[in-house]
Amino acid sequence: MLPGEDRAARRVLTVCMAAGVTTLLDQSVLNIAVPALRRSLDAGATDVQWIVAGYSLAFGLMLVPGGSLGDVHGRKHLFLAGLSAFVVFGAVAASGTRADLVIAARLVQGAGAGLVNSQVIGTLQDHFTGVGRARALGLYAVTGGVAAALGPPLGGALVAAFGPDLGWRLCLLLSAPCGIVTLWLAFRWFPAPRRTAGHSRLDWWGLAWTGALTLALMVPFIRTPGGAGETALWAGAAVGALCCLVAGHRFRVRSGRVPLAHPALPRSRPYTLGTAVAMAGFGSSLGATLVLTVFLQSGLGLSALTAALVTLPSAAAMGVSSAVAWRVVRRLGPHTVTLGLALGVLTLLAGAAVAVTAPRPHLPLLLTIVQLLSGAAAGLTIAPNQALVLQHAPAEAAGVAGGILQMAQRIAAAIALSAVSGSYLRGTSGPSGDPRTAFAHATLLCAGLLAAATVLSLLRPRLTASPPAGLRPPLASDVHVKG
Repeated sequence: MLPGEDRAARRVLTVCMAAGVTTLLDQSVLNIAVPALRRSLDAGATDVQWIVAGYSLAFGLMLVPGGSLGDVHGRKHLFLAGLSAFVVFGAVAASGTRADLVIAARLVQGAGAGLVNSQVIGTLQDHFTGVGRARALGLYAVTGGVAAALGPPLGGALVAAFGPDLGWRLCLLLSAPCGIVTLWLAFRWFPAPRRTAGHSRLDWWGLAWTGALTLALMVPFIRTPGGAGETALWAGAAVGALCCLVAGHRFRVRSGRVPLAHPALPRSRPYTLGTAVAMAGFGSSLGATLVLTVFLQSGLGLSALTAALVTLPSAAAMGVSSAVAWRVVRRLGPHTVTLGLALGVLTLLAGAAVAVTAPRPHLPLLLTIVQLLSGAAAGLTIAPNQALVLQHAPAEAAGVAGGILQMAQRIAAAIALSAVSGSYLRGTSGPSGDPRTAFAHATLLCAGLLAAATVLSLLRPRLTASPPAGLRPPLASDVHVKG
């Protein structure tokens, strides 16, 4: 690799990692401030669920159209526009005085984050190739994951230092300095805009029905249960949206047009299984973190700073575990991901058991130990799974595989956040509500997601004729720039 190419690779990776830190830190830092936000805005349970889940929904749905627009118009200007909207509407959300205003601002902010990250994914695919591409995407995933794990401790420190009313607003503003620095770096180092496609071929029908399916799955968890009839209505809506999505996909394939998901991707069983694993893991992780921080404050009455200290070991363990995960991959191959998922299931089960059996004074310490193990499990899972998934993406669909993977994770997160937070909030409502039992039930939902992912991960080696070999830490010197 030429020195200039090595410098260009490092700069592109720096901008992309900065974007991942900015957008993933924003969502996780708000988790610790949810109780303060709820009291300050007098927000109901439905408002809270839309504030935390709406961001992921808008983020996920913007990834594919954002990537298509970047193909046609170039990526740099869209990256800057998306990041600018992210920063501006973050400030709007932070200054909101009503829950509906915060919800609307978070939706736009999520769309901006999706536009940014779609350009990141496209840029990594445009400028890196082969194994270097998978490693660059893996490094991007690890950076975002560690930033997400650091969010609750940082948010707790802000709420503790400035009080609940100002603290949750500062949590929403925390990503603004990161966003401004990323904008400056992008102006200097982000590759000049260039078209990679002559015209947009986006499957708007598929995108619309994907959004409709996601909403049909989310809304029953957000709304107050309305009986079996309403549940059946939403289930029917989900089935109808899925049928329309599948029918549209088949029609576009028969007519020679590109559907939302490239036809080669659903046919690749290692890719689809790996994507399902990533969806379950991402949704479970965000849901478990949210319900833990709310339980510690609203359920146990701990301060935001104490709650942040409980979650801090997760970030440290994840950083260390991510650094050594690639050595484990050399020995165990795809079984590394299965090991991480199994450890994650055990830690969630332990957390649920501790919540309902341990004496209350011992809960913070015991949950801190659980968080330490949870972070170690996540480090063994996130980057290795993404690298394995993308290495098994069909060559003819390599350009869109990363975007579909990220979109699937975000949509899964929106549904999981709605379901897990809804389970906890309903379990604590009314005079008979018990926060410890509600937390255990919500945590068991997350454990169930990871258990399903573990089963799928066990199947993956059987579907892979020649498992990827030689994966190691994704260093910038390993990344090859397209000439």
